[in-house]
Amino acid sequence: MNYREEKDSMGQLNVPENALYGATTQRALLNFPISDLKFGRTFIKAIAEIKLCAALTNLELGEIDKKIADAIIEAAQQVSDGDYDEEFVVDIFQTGSGTSTNMNANEVISNVAIKNLGGKIGSRDPVHPNDHVNKGQSSNDVIPTAIHIAACLGISNSLIPSLKILKNSLNKKSEEFWSVIKTGRTHLQDATPIRLGQEFLGYAGQIEESIRRAESALSELSVLALGGTAVGTGIGMKKGFSEKVINKLSEKFKIKFSESNNHFHSQSTIDSIVAGSGNLKSIAVSLMKIGNDIRWLGSGPRAGIGEISLPEVQPGSSIMPGKVNPVIAESLTMVCAQVIGNDQTINIAGQSGNFELNVMMPVAAYNILQSIGLLSTSSNNFAIQCIDGLKSTKKGPETVQNGLAICTALAPKIGYDNAAKIAHIASDSGETILEVAKKETSLTEEELIAILNAENMTEPS
Repeated sequence: MNYREEKDSMGQLNVPENALYGATTQRALLNFPISDLKFGRTFIKAIAEIKLCAALTNLELGEIDKKIADAIIEAAQQVSDGDYDEEFVVDIFQTGSGTSTNMNANEVISNVAIKNLGGKIGSRDPVHPNDHVNKGQSSNDVIPTAIHIAACLGISNSLIPSLKILKNSLNKKSEEFWSVIKTGRTHLQDATPIRLGQEFLGYAGQIEESIRRAESALSELSVLALGGTAVGTGIGMKKGFSEKVINKLSEKFKIKFSESNNHFHSQSTIDSIVAGSGNLKSIAVSLMKIGNDIRWLGSGPRAGIGEISLPEVQPGSSIMPGKVNPVIAESLTMVCAQVIGNDQTINIAGQSGNFELNVMMPVAAYNILQSIGLLSTSSNNFAIQCIDGLKSTKKGPETVQNGLAICTALAPKIGYDNAAKIAHIASDSGETILEVAKKETSLTEEELIAILNAENMTEPS
């Protein structure tokens, strides 16, 4: 590999000749050879748009001249569009403020601008990564701002739409299965009858709540730290800069962002990220419940519950011919486990706000953005490849009259103790509740049939 010699505030350093990042990024590569985890597309877009809107604002405020501003704007747009994602090379496990990633962005945008102007890459002339691209900013307010923006984009553009698709699929199945009466289950034991459609209505309700939680996270994360610069005081920033930048970001992304009214709070903590992750974890827990219920309801097909049949999407075994497994639901539940684990990492990161700065921002960013992405794609996949193709079977309705819990309907007529006695007799003898009740009560068969009507038990009398 050929190298060029560059200089930063720490001295000389060799940088790969064709790289569009610079010496500070190269130092980070040497310092943090930790993992293969890097910031992804949404984060890169967010930080590039911050730089673009900052250049526009600095031009308006007379802080940089038009030629430099225009070059930064053009370069930042190219980075935002994904033309240079491969130049974002810094490991997630880096400096806790994310300074290396902020400088990675500054250097790439600077060098792309220089390249577009026909200058020498790495010269820092005429567009300087610190003096021009980072003008009015600090890593300490840019990185949390980029995290919030990227998270808001993921929630608004991917997660909420995916959850709405899943909710719609569950509601459709609720309507389709409304006439199917089956035995309910509590404590994994038989309970009074329920409509299969009512079970699915419950799942749809969980997703409706999940959408509200995602919207709550969006609201909290839309408050941005930009404007505090190094420690929350705004040093090095011209008055009005952050407000103008945030207004431009709101217009670009069609999301109402606002500036923090307490920069000392928004830079010394990642409380909003912790709270947002908590909402994502709650969504994961809801999805885990639904996914596991679907697996159990479809278990079998002969030795399990088998009250629904799942779409057959792939062979289930390398040794057992004809076996088909609930793989889409399994995929979903693994995503949920990952999101729950990500939340724990974010909780620990949130405790690392030492004095004026949190020093675990990169790992918190990676985890919350991964959680948003995983929940988005898995919810959509679960809806399309599993829920939409579910069918009810005869197994549910066939077990209702043989169930013992339907004796609950007898209790108001003959008393709890007498109804319990009938249930015990039926359990020991293998008879139905109706058969035992005919012998143990004075009620006529017609009265008993009316009382033990399973459909009537699915709603208040």
